[in-house]
Amino acid sequence: MKNLFSIEGKVALITGGSRGIGEMIAAGFLANGAKVYISSRKAEVCDATAKRLQEEYGGECVSMPADLSNLEGINGLADKISQEGNLDILVNNAGASWGEPIDEYSEQGWDKVMDTNVKGVFFLTQKLLPLLRKSGTSEDPSRVINIGSIDGIKTGLFDAFSYGPSKAALHHLTRVLAASLVKENIIVNAIAPGPFPTWMLSTGVGGGGDVDIDWSSIGDTNPRGRVGTPEDIAGLAIFLSSRAGAYTVGQTITCDGGVVASS
Repeated sequence: MKNLFSIEGKVALITGGSRGIGEMIAAGFLANGAKVYISSRKAEVCDATAKRLQEEYGGECVSMPADLSNLEGINGLADKISQEGNLDILVNNAGASWGEPIDEYSEQGWDKVMDTNVKGVFFLTQKLLPLLRKSGTSEDPSRVINIGSIDGIKTGLFDAFSYGPSKAALHHLTRVLAASLVKENIIVNAIAPGPFPTWMLSTGVGGGGDVDIDWSSIGDTNPRGRVGTPEDIAGLAIFLSSRAGAYTVGQTITCDGGVVASS
């Protein structure tokens, strides 16, 4: 029963890893001995985050910038990570949102969100299947963790009409992929986060993307009385990536302080 939650020596790719929940998971993985590749659309931000995380937590954090809303970017990232020769954990965290009043909601906004949050997840996972198949065994399967949202389970608070549906689609895609890949020693699950101190939530609550705002007004409305912390989301991702999570398949697990349970 020792080392149930160990991910030491594992190789992980975390998309959208330069900030927010992706960065939190990357930090947790590095602190627990994994080699981490992070990807995000803006190269300079991705490079800076990888450097900072490696300095703070040790280990090896490698920047691999890519735009995952289109197949060109997806294929480019898959080709780069394939040069590693090994991939144990894929965290599909890259996501987009778009807010407009319903009468003005644009096709551009709809497509951007669906392309990143659903299509991008499927095709990146598809392109990385050879690596995941190579790494997975019956005793220690490869892992895919899709980052959904409680807005894919309950109605969201903002005028982001494609975001919740895209996350609901991602939750179901998780089940479909899990059923298809489990016999190939690849386990797929999803996490549905609630409120965390991220750029995306900050823009929605009027913080302008600043994550150093006072989050108490958001936390006070949460059943746990606070917003999420890096330990909350990283701990769940580590569980799903470790021996402890090897029999958990096709699930969407909320990490929200009880928002869904209380709604």
